[in-house]
Amino acid sequence: MAAVSCLLSEDQFLCSICLDVFTDPVSTPCGHNFCKKCIDVHWNTNEQYRCPMCQEVFIRRPDLHINTLFSEMVAQFRQSAQQKATRRRSEQQVAKPGEVPCDFCTGTKLKALKSCLVCLASYCDTHLEPHLTMSGLKAHQLIDPVENLEDRMCTKHDKPLVLFCKTDLACVCMLCNVEDHKMHDVVPLKDEYEGKKAELGKTEAEIQQMIHNRRLKIQEIKHSVDLSKEYADRDIADGVQVFTALMESVDRGLANLIDTIKMKQKITEKQAEDFIKELEQEISELSKRWADVEQLSRSEDQLHLLQSVQSLKAAPPTKDWTEVSIHPSYEETVVKAVAQLEETLSKEMKKLVQAELKRVQQYAVDVTLDPDTAHPHLILSDDGKQVNDSDVRKDLPDNPERFSNCVSVLGKQSFSSGRFYFEVQVKGKTKWSLGVARESINRKGDLTLSPEDGNWTICLRNGNEYGALAEFDVSLSLKSRPQKLGVFVDYEEGLVSFYDVDAAILIYSFTGCCFTEKLLPYFSPGLNDGGKNSAPLIISPVIVYL
Repeated sequence: MAAVSCLLSEDQFLCSICLDVFTDPVSTPCGHNFCKKCIDVHWNTNEQYRCPMCQEVFIRRPDLHINTLFSEMVAQFRQSAQQKATRRRSEQQVAKPGEVPCDFCTGTKLKALKSCLVCLASYCDTHLEPHLTMSGLKAHQLIDPVENLEDRMCTKHDKPLVLFCKTDLACVCMLCNVEDHKMHDVVPLKDEYEGKKAELGKTEAEIQQMIHNRRLKIQEIKHSVDLSKEYADRDIADGVQVFTALMESVDRGLANLIDTIKMKQKITEKQAEDFIKELEQEISELSKRWADVEQLSRSEDQLHLLQSVQSLKAAPPTKDWTEVSIHPSYEETVVKAVAQLEETLSKEMKKLVQAELKRVQQYAVDVTLDPDTAHPHLILSDDGKQVNDSDVRKDLPDNPERFSNCVSVLGKQSFSSGRFYFEVQVKGKTKWSLGVARESINRKGDLTLSPEDGNWTICLRNGNEYGALAEFDVSLSLKSRPQKLGVFVDYEEGLVSFYDVDAAILIYSFTGCCFTEKLLPYFSPGLNDGGKNSAPLIISPVIVYL
């Protein structure tokens, strides 16, 4: 019997009238089964005795008897279904905080698997069964379990919100569409859902890309921090080395100074001792002579006095001591020691600048001159690396980028972040201006070279007058004439530094600058001056000497 019941589907154990498992099943003459109570009620409320399944009409009301065999099969099915339900119930999870519970579980609430928008209820696996098997419930709309199902009903018409009004951007029911949103752009909720889901997918991808970019930025920042630490450690090591050398030099200089002074003091003392010894010897001789003179002067023997006076005529000590003196002076010794210390400091400073120059040269960029910005007097080489003044104005288009008054030209490359460095040969020139300028620099009127006007430059005038063009021009005292200049910019740090490349000397730095727009390399070769300043400015390749 159990094997037979297993061959039947679950639908065959459901009464087509009550849609539930048969209770006291009976069979009509046409062979269909119903609950005895269901078919009795059905025929009691209808004028004809018609089969609810096949609609066959019986002339007289059939006598119905419980189908014993089928009843046993139904009982076995019911028992099996209960066992399965019990087993499923034991396998199901109890609803946890934040999860939607089944509305029909008594006692322990199980986790809901689906929510019905028609019944406005949530069901666990067991209580969801009718919605999956009964034809009348299969048409209901099931969704993933949600709370507050009443929020999915129209508050005005108590109907499910199944439409979306694009005009009012609101979810509406079928009656809302007929009444309040009749002339609006209304689409099925599903269509809008799919459209919005696609938009969300695109937004999700964009957000993921943004997250990815920010993670890359974090890695970049962390890498910068690592580099900063590496640079800091290196600078500390260089500083310790330099200051250690300086302190050792100071210690050596001080020790040498003390030894020198002590040695000079000993020499002075020896000289003084010799002088004193010589003076004491002369005093002794003079004292003896004085005693002889005094004794003779007291003699009343005329002959003896006259005879003795002749012996006193021997020359006494005649050395003139008025010019003899001891002058203990150590100022020259101290000055010399300080000069040596200054020389050592200068050497160590040069080492530091050389190391710094090598570091900034790592940020070298390839700069070429932009002919569209060049003043009509200027001549640019074909490779865009050289510029000089011709004293002859060429007929060129007066485009907005071109300098019209100031004999200047800009580089093609612009920079709005980070660090960059380039070198320019100035050999043989008597005047020039070099540096960087902001993109919006005045190119048509008179140009004032100063940070206030967007220009950070140094210059040469009259062959040997160097200066930094700031709010108040700064005169630069250089020991030698630079042949090649290095220009370094740290955009975020607000720093513009100029180096004498060959001498490895820092010439000048603009610090605390506030850059807010693109920066471009700036070049002014100066007027030709009748050929005295005909040598070109040459953008040179950067060579790092290790």
